[in-house]
Amino acid sequence: MKQFYGTSENAVKTQIWVAVSVYVLVAIVKKRLDLDASLYTLLQILSLTLFEKIPILQALSQERPSPEQEQDGNQLKLFES
Repeated sequence: MKQFYGTSENAVKTQIWVAVSVYVLVAIVKKRLDLDASLYTLLQILSLTLFEKIPILQALSQERPSPEQEQDGNQLKLFES
């Protein structure tokens, strides 16, 4: 954590507990899925793919999805390419 969003005692404690909880949950996922990536790398991947609709295993795996897998039939396109 680089900075706290709230400065009251309760806000700081809550933010620390949330950070520790996320770290522990990612460590559990790493162990259960037997991933080779570091916890820092996994946290970076999860922060980048937080709002994407892809399976968690696909987001954390090293392989890139094929173009057929990337296209979502329900996704509207802003610009035609």
